Amino acid sequence: MLLKPLTLAALLAATFGAQAADADLAAIRAQIDEMKKTYEQRIAALEKKLAEAEAQPQATASAAKTATTVAENRATAVPASAGQVSSFNPEVSLILQGQYKNMKNVAERGITGFWPAGGHDHGNGTIEGINKRGFSVDHTELVFSANVDPNWRAQAIIAALDGQAEVEEAWFQSLGLGHGLGLKGGRFRSGIGYLNEQHPHMWDFADAPLMYQAMFGTEGSYANDGVQLKWLAPMPMFLELGAEFGRGANFPGTDRNKNGSGGGALFAHIGDDVGVSNSWRAGLSWLKTSARERETHFTDIGGLEAQGVFTGGSSTWIADFVWKWAPNGNPAYNNFKFQAEYFQRREQGDLTCKDENSVGNACAAEPTSTYRTRQSGWYTQAVYQFNPNWRAGLRYEQLDSGTRDFGDNAALLAVDSYKPKKTSAMVDYSWSEFSRVRLQYAQDKSMLGITDNQWTLQYIMSLGAHGAHKF
Repeated sequence: MLLKPLTLAALLAATFGAQAADADLAAIRAQIDEMKKTYEQRIAALEKKLAEAEAQPQATASAAKTATTVAENRATAVPASAGQVSSFNPEVSLILQGQYKNMKNVAERGITGFWPAGGHDHGNGTIEGINKRGFSVDHTELVFSANVDPNWRAQAIIAALDGQAEVEEAWFQSLGLGHGLGLKGGRFRSGIGYLNEQHPHMWDFADAPLMYQAMFGTEGSYANDGVQLKWLAPMPMFLELGAEFGRGANFPGTDRNKNGSGGGALFAHIGDDVGVSNSWRAGLSWLKTSARERETHFTDIGGLEAQGVFTGGSSTWIADFVWKWAPNGNPAYNNFKFQAEYFQRREQGDLTCKDENSVGNACAAEPTSTYRTRQSGWYTQAVYQFNPNWRAGLRYEQLDSGTRDFGDNAALLAVDSYKPKKTSAMVDYSWSEFSRVRLQYAQDKSMLGITDNQWTLQYIMSLGAHGAHKF
């Protein structure tokens, strides 16, 4: 009799258990449906916000265009003096540079076998004034730059040293010619070579390579008053062609009071990326200038000082190559740069030998004869940044005074053939991109019979807005 009640109880328990299980499954299904609805609503809301955000720039551009039109109308209707509707607000920066230098006291410091290029000595016209021993302040550069309007940009650089100032650069540049064309006019650093366009505060070493000092002076660049036209080719890799025409007043040319161009240049640069971490650029440049009564000093066969005056043409070829490495394209922590340049210069014309100071030298009769030279030089350097603040670099350079034909004046002048050399090592520390201190050692053999072991401690400080440096 007990078996029936037990069986009935078991059946009832099983029935209620099945119903409870069905209820749980139904609740889970209801929760899933609710979650689907919720996510679908959220996705729809996000898609709506995205559509609104995409439409916003168009509305902003339309409003900006309307505002611009209104502003232009107001500017036309109201004289500038009556209402301050606009203001001149350029980017301004100030570059501070100075150094302590320990080296030999060499009279008429120069590069043996090469025509002295002078330099930025503000009147003295000799290299020795730049290479000051002990403490000194280098050029302080005040930079103004801004977009003039949507079509043009302009920049002016004023350099001051020891109570005197000069306009180093003052140019305007196109922004919207199209078809890869760019136009620059005014006073600017030429696009030839690699280092030429860089200001001293951008250099990886405290001084310019001997090659640039021989070509253009210790400022290490050729600047010109004129126009420059560039074309950037529409292709995957970098290809730039350029041409310049100008006054040609700076060394190796001279200032001549004439119409037309006194100097010109052509250059081509090509480059590309190699993977994510590497990039390179190579270039070939040609500079043509003319000189009239370009002066220098020689020693006659008797050891007396003589003056040489050259009138003729000068042609310079420059080949450059740069390779840069940065892991995954990020140079902030580690990077490496290798660069090398080679130049060859040929000059041809007439050389007049003079007794400028009436010392009774062999040139008293002021004879004029033909003058031809072919000289060359190169440098290589490598700089490695091994953490975000520290860099170290090495540079080796060598020149060749080459072939120099003085014509009949060769019998009157004492001329040395020489291959100047210099080796430099540097380490620098940067607190930020605006502040840097550098220690450099150089063994300088650029002067015949002299080995000058030089130590330089340099600081560079940048204040204000400062544009990114070129490749």
